[in-house]
Amino acid sequence: MLAGNEAVEHGTKMQSPAFTAVGIRGAKPGAGDTAMRRALIGNHAIYRLLRCGSIVALVALCLFQASTAQALPVFARQTGQSCVACHAGGQFPELTPYGRMFKLNGYTFGERTIPVAAMTTADLTKTRRNHDASGNVISPKDGDPIWDAASIFLAGKITDKIGGFAQFTYSNYDHQDSNGRWVGHVGSDNTDFRYVDRIIGDGSDLVLGATIHNNPTVQDVWNTAPAWSYPYISSTISAVAPLQNLPIIEGGLAQQVVGIGGYLYWNQTIYAELSAYSTADGIWSFLSKGNKAGDLAHPQTYLRGQNPYWRIALTRDWGPHSVMLGTFGLNVNVYPNDINAFPIFTQGVTRYRDLGVDAQYQYLLEPHTVTAQARYVRENISDPNNLVYGDSQSANLKSLRLKASYIYQAKYGVSFSFFNITGSTDSVAYANSANFSPATQGWTPEIFWIPVQYVRVGLQYTHFTKTLGTRSNYDGNGRNARDNDTLFLYLWAASW
Repeated sequence: MLAGNEAVEHGTKMQSPAFTAVGIRGAKPGAGDTAMRRALIGNHAIYRLLRCGSIVALVALCLFQASTAQALPVFARQTGQSCVACHAGGQFPELTPYGRMFKLNGYTFGERTIPVAAMTTADLTKTRRNHDASGNVISPKDGDPIWDAASIFLAGKITDKIGGFAQFTYSNYDHQDSNGRWVGHVGSDNTDFRYVDRIIGDGSDLVLGATIHNNPTVQDVWNTAPAWSYPYISSTISAVAPLQNLPIIEGGLAQQVVGIGGYLYWNQTIYAELSAYSTADGIWSFLSKGNKAGDLAHPQTYLRGQNPYWRIALTRDWGPHSVMLGTFGLNVNVYPNDINAFPIFTQGVTRYRDLGVDAQYQYLLEPHTVTAQARYVRENISDPNNLVYGDSQSANLKSLRLKASYIYQAKYGVSFSFFNITGSTDSVAYANSANFSPATQGWTPEIFWIPVQYVRVGLQYTHFTKTLGTRSNYDGNGRNARDNDTLFLYLWAASW
């Protein structure tokens, strides 16, 4: 997924031996090796130059296309509004009050139009220490500019009461095969279809809706929801930057399930929703396209029965201010997969009970935009058959996320976020930790520039103060938390 905090790595990044300019580490070159080395260095320099040139060309193309195209991306084209009308300070995917009402009303504001849009990302990731204790490369594409991913959207108004949003994404560097070759991947991304009725009377405004979607909280309209929360874009090729060991509601079921639910929004004050989730297979398999049983890189997750989710939020908008206070919960029963990624239906399930509280504030008055989000999730896990955990039949995970942004003239922005993951220790679930702990903590400052609407260029730096329970030697092999610090430069563009 290109937006939201569901940048979860699929599969395992292959490790390759470390090389230096003189060949394999420790080897001594001879005369023939010297000539070959010069040729290789020259070819490598030309290759990197051409690759950098292709990235620059892509940037120029996106800027040109976005600034000169006559047709706007689908929702802007449908409503006749600019991106700033729906997105706070133009910082997609953060929604303004108008943007939230547009979504809650089933994407039906405006007139029907060509329901197609496209998005792409190009980026560069640089890890502070990209070698393990044996000198092996951890992330093979580290330091290389890459064309990362592209998405096609089918979205907009279908009838006056029915609308939808479907995203399909191609990842250019999804994983490496057994021979070390990079493999691309196409799959379903965030999807949300709605039927909505709005009843307006004297002093009353009631929105009633039904939704079918494929990611818990993708139907939500606040940017505290895990599906739409910060970071909105992050490295997909880094083996160490993405946060691991998160509560299941924070991306663990994305594009794995079908959710069917209903909601109401009364007087733009009270929001309430109840949904149920089951495995996205059979007639719902289009919602989990790209995931399947037996696929080690993209296995299908199987749930037992119907699994409930609820959401309540109180909101108030006045002048340029907007505030939300909310709570939510998800209960799911998950079957285990075997070592070949096929489901096991005979050994019971692991039960996850997630409970969260969240808050959001926005100040929207040109030329200033200020947004702030906070979310806390506590997950209680029951594992009576020790399918996931080994030291106990119960455990917990806790996740805290804080983020604030400032944008000037809908062009120049800064963000600052904090994350803190804690939980029960376990020698099986967290075997890669010397302390058997999931505890991870850090900060992410970011600066970004929106030269024209539909284009964003940004620079993030994620600093880890703790990884897997400690600041130093967290893996027992001498790796420290700050070794995972990651610089991420990106171009994010949409068009059509």
